Amino acid sequence: MSVQFLVHQDGDSVGVITVEGIKAGQELEGWVMKEDYLIKFVVLDDIPIGHKVALKDLNVGDTVIKYGVDIGKVVAPIKKGEHLHVHNVKTKRW
Repeated sequence: MSVQFLVHQDGDSVGVITVEGIKAGQELEGWVMKEDYLIKFVVLDDIPIGHKVALKDLNVGDTVIKYGVDIGKVVAPIKKGEHLHVHNVKTKRW
């Protein structure tokens, strides 16, 4: 299996990039671990290893789910395949 990102379970809205050198326009393959299946889509941004990629379109105010847990809210629209980071997601803690 050659995957470039991991998703913990169905319902997560992000995956975590697991390899270096992800470039915009590249088709990525990811593994949904809990349910054990692969997904593919084209990434829209360069994304560093360890950072998140959106698995679906997200609107301002949407909750971001990673590992089945609420990790924050969307503060700028995000398209499937875009880099998800501090420029478009904020914590709900403060």
